[in-house]
Amino acid sequence: MNIPSHVAIIMDGNGRWAQKQNLPRIRGHEIGGERVEEIIRAASHYGVQYLTLYAFSKENWQRPAQEVSFLMDLLSHYLDHKLKKIRENNVRFNAIGKLTDLPGNIQKKIAYWIQETKNNTGLWATFAFSYSSRLEITEACQKIASEVAEGKLKPESIDEKTINAHLYTANLPDPDLLIRTSGEMRLSNFLLWQISYAELYVTEKYWPEFTQEEFAKAIEAYQKRERRFGLAAPLRKD
Repeated sequence: MNIPSHVAIIMDGNGRWAQKQNLPRIRGHEIGGERVEEIIRAASHYGVQYLTLYAFSKENWQRPAQEVSFLMDLLSHYLDHKLKKIRENNVRFNAIGKLTDLPGNIQKKIAYWIQETKNNTGLWATFAFSYSSRLEITEACQKIASEVAEGKLKPESIDEKTINAHLYTANLPDPDLLIRTSGEMRLSNFLLWQISYAELYVTEKYWPEFTQEEFAKAIEAYQKRERRFGLAAPLRKD
């Protein structure tokens, strides 16, 4: 059926959706949180093995303090009340990013759920919190440089596998499909190394509108793609 093993999603447009509905921006974030549950179920239904969601970027800390505070409260509530279903549905919870930027209580909850679900064998759901791909790559380079300085690694032995092993996503395969909601045509500093050969799917739907039916459309679009990974297309015989 050609189902992508790993789907990554830039969940964009919560605030703009709310404004179009004449609702406060925070209501868009609330509905967006509910949509996360729906898409996790949909991904599991289709047989996707890995789902990575861009939940909060490093740059998002620059938003108004009231909005950031609400988002942290919403995240804390999600971790308290929503992950029980994830565990019961055999989903494995994971998190990447500069997690030390998060409030201490949230860091503890994330660590708890990673531990609680580590033996689950279903969908691997990864949430990117305080994430920056450029920072991720920078930190990987720093770690590699330290290993070279300590004599643990020779410069000439550094290859793509070396870099992969030092990224936040070292235990994950590269995404096959990257979905972006809200119609924006940019990557927003998300998984820049990992999506080198991912298929891109952009929808005009805002994240609160991105239902399981919309997810199905993205999967169907992926199934029609011919992935060549830089190789030449086969010659047509007609």
